[in-house]
Amino acid sequence: MGMDRRQEISQFLRTRRAKVSPEQAGFSRVGNRRVSGLRREEVAVIAGVSVEYYRRIERGAIAGVSADVLGAIAEALQLDEAEAAHLFNLARAARGARKASPRDTVQRVRPGIQRILEAFVGSPASVHNERTDLLATNRLGRAFYSELLAGDIARGNNARFVFLDPRSRDFYSDWGTSADQLIAIMRGHLGRNPGDRGLSNLIGELSAQSREFSTRWASYNVESHRTGRKHVNHPTVGALELDYETIELSSDPGLTLLTYFAEPGSPSAERLALLASWAATSDQDAVERTARSAVDEDR
Repeated sequence: MGMDRRQEISQFLRTRRAKVSPEQAGFSRVGNRRVSGLRREEVAVIAGVSVEYYRRIERGAIAGVSADVLGAIAEALQLDEAEAAHLFNLARAARGARKASPRDTVQRVRPGIQRILEAFVGSPASVHNERTDLLATNRLGRAFYSELLAGDIARGNNARFVFLDPRSRDFYSDWGTSADQLIAIMRGHLGRNPGDRGLSNLIGELSAQSREFSTRWASYNVESHRTGRKHVNHPTVGALELDYETIELSSDPGLTLLTYFAEPGSPSAERLALLASWAATSDQDAVERTARSAVDEDR
């Protein structure tokens, strides 16, 4: 196992250990402590393993660790569902039990999925892959993501938009939270698919070009955001407060359908309806311009 994989395991466990206070684990805080969270010895006691065994695990020697011990460590570190799953994914990759193959360079959205997107009338709907590429949208989705889709910086990729395009700080009103969530999701994806060269290359690109990304990536946080609320400042209609839901497409591994909804009767609902009207008008204007160009060519 390469040193980068060992480092990933080591840093993940270290950062999780630092987040648990002695009081949270049932220990009394006695004397001066050199660590902010639990000591390795305390984790070992809670997990029911020897101190030396846990030290080896935290140094990245996780390949031969049983599921029971991993579960005990997850409980000792008070990992949530996403973090525990990430720990098991790291162990699985270390054992070589699942040789992850790189995702296809080009991922296409099936016509049936596109029809589903178009059925979300009045709600921005889109399909993303694990690299945060925006692969498909409905009409309102194209209008909603107009900033992300415009220009040469993001190139249709949400992570590039957030960390490399200054406009993202205006678009995402809660930019810091959105940035942290995006990184936590990407780390989870990398744990499940360590052989995804496209995702690894994207992480390397962002690490080289964005100090904000590098700093946040070093937190080793892992989260799954299947539902929640997003605050957006859209350049066309202004402030939007939207709830979102994500659906993993089981027939298309690695692809996720994302939809946004506004509270009925709210100012955000009115602004979203205005954006839908603007999108329809823009599409009609584009059709008419294409038709006029075709007529001019025939003359």
